[in-house]
Amino acid sequence: MPVRCVRAAREDGEEIRQRLVEVDALSAEYEIEVVDGEIYIPLDPAADPRSIDPDLEVVERDLARRQSQTFPADILGFEPSYERLGDIVIVDEDDDATARTIADAILASDVRARTVVNRASPIEGELRVRRWDVLGGNGTETVHREYGCEFELDISEVYFSPRLATERHRVIEQVAPEEHFFDMFAGVGPFVVPAAKRDAECVGVDLNAAAIEYLRRNAERNGVADRVNVIHGDVRSITGYDGWAERLVMNLPHSADEFLDTAVELAGDDCRLHYYDIQHDADPFGPGEAAIRDAAEPDYDVEIETRHEVRSYAPHELNVCLDARLRQR
Repeated sequence: MPVRCVRAAREDGEEIRQRLVEVDALSAEYEIEVVDGEIYIPLDPAADPRSIDPDLEVVERDLARRQSQTFPADILGFEPSYERLGDIVIVDEDDDATARTIADAILASDVRARTVVNRASPIEGELRVRRWDVLGGNGTETVHREYGCEFELDISEVYFSPRLATERHRVIEQVAPEEHFFDMFAGVGPFVVPAAKRDAECVGVDLNAAAIEYLRRNAERNGVADRVNVIHGDVRSITGYDGWAERLVMNLPHSADEFLDTAVELAGDDCRLHYYDIQHDADPFGPGEAAIRDAAEPDYDVEIETRHEVRSYAPHELNVCLDARLRQR
């Protein structure tokens, strides 16, 4: 059966394989194939293509199965849908019996999984956490690896989406050494830690005390604690950073507009703002751009440098990012 794989020049194969391993996107179920100077590297069925470098070519190809391993589809007779976060496998099934059948097959297979969970609620509350049904295993804490960084977290206590890996990487690639980088809703540090690894001076703020503790641990785990200031609290009450930021991240897409006045206070004379929003696909960028201009003008000139669709969020709704440059007049 055809499987998704990355097609590339043979000489680039090992580098690409390593990159796929870093984001848990390499399939262990199928063999890597080399044909006429091209290499075909199979993707894990749970991998989100957006967690892979968008410049890579993803194709479908019939590849040979590895004979020495057992996978969930071998047990179930169909390919289940799941995603992986560290050594936790996440399924999303409305029927409890189906979820447990899939979990049993995952745990009986050779998929690297310590725990299997099913989503038991939407993201809820001010701290944006979700309830889970633990279907197998006994823990919701894990270590997720992404673009050379490691993030320790507990999915029952913090919000984290591995599907946003490529988007985070897109932003981080713009960060310059010594830059003043401020994440207003930092979580466990998926923006802050890699920014600090690029030698930026970073501040991460979050209302969730558990997320802040993991951010401290992750800064230490990745060797950047000396470049990260971790602050627990509502970013609107933080003092001492007015006019400090040269880059601001606002990844709170349902309500970031409520914090734009604070963002303008934090912005320095020349500041890049990464503003995340969820809007109807009829006008995904207009409301956010209007909100940014309303908050920043006339004190700042506002230039929207990038209007970027991150992913589909729901029918007719898009998760988008506006990259804005604010220059003080």
